[in-house]
Amino acid sequence: MRREHDAGVDTRSGERARRLAVLALLVLALIWGYNWVVMKVGLRYSQPFTFAALRAFLGALSLFVLLAVLRRPLRPRALGLTATLGLLQTTGFIGLVMWALVNGGAGKTSILTYTMPFWLLLMAWVVLGERLRKFQWVAVGLAFAGLMLILSPWHLHGGFSELLTIGGALSWAGSAVMAKVLRKHHEVDLLSMTAWQMLLGSLPLVLVALLTWSGPPVWSGAFIGAVAFNVIPANAVALVLWFFVLHTLRAGTAGLGSLLTPVIGVTAAWIQLGERPGVAEALGMAGIVGALILVTLREMFARKGSSLERGGPVAAPRE
Repeated sequence: MRREHDAGVDTRSGERARRLAVLALLVLALIWGYNWVVMKVGLRYSQPFTFAALRAFLGALSLFVLLAVLRRPLRPRALGLTATLGLLQTTGFIGLVMWALVNGGAGKTSILTYTMPFWLLLMAWVVLGERLRKFQWVAVGLAFAGLMLILSPWHLHGGFSELLTIGGALSWAGSAVMAKVLRKHHEVDLLSMTAWQMLLGSLPLVLVALLTWSGPPVWSGAFIGAVAFNVIPANAVALVLWFFVLHTLRAGTAGLGSLLTPVIGVTAAWIQLGERPGVAEALGMAGIVGALILVTLREMFARKGSSLERGGPVAAPRE
């Protein structure tokens, strides 16, 4: 009886964690989606690597303050893996995408960045052994078709900003796999890991900012607001949510769930920056939303069926 009770508690706990992870993905989509507009505005007043260094370094400091207030462990664990995670998640992703935004549109850059889930699916298959089910391949195909309509690669001509963005997407996908590997082999505090990877990853950005320095940013109200938004919600808070999602859900599921973000990015860029999407982009966004609905409904029905068979809710999958 005791084992059955403990199993029931674990099951309910796993289900609750999974629901929180889905909610975290929705919050992330709102924060990261709108942040494409915020970054584009901020770059009017600053060099890209100066902005990136401020975003990452100040975001790391804010997390260390929170660690101290909450009396969470400050000492880093698995320093080598954490530094590698920082180079991928912070140095590579933030640096390359911020550089790409200088000449690239906010909406188009956000879409290109979210080729990440497809690279992540391939990496997770090879490194983590996460094989896709048939219905997931249908969702991936639908989402990929949507991204291709938005991206319109037949209109690209090898633009440098597009290549930078693809590099950022690859770096982000690699960091997601690295986070899974790190937490699989080491017991680490999520908040502490996030703070240390951000701090270690921000140092190369600071160095590049110094090497490319041509003057200080213009400290206007708009730039201060852009930095503040990037430091707290878009970096510190969002990365904690992202690593929580990766810990709770399969890497492939987390990647597919993040596809809502570029839809919000394109919409926000249209409303605030006047970057109006064409017919192909609108159809592409519909395809992405359709893929997300397909994945969500399939997960709901699958879990409901398992619950009826077992007489209760199903625990979230863990690795």
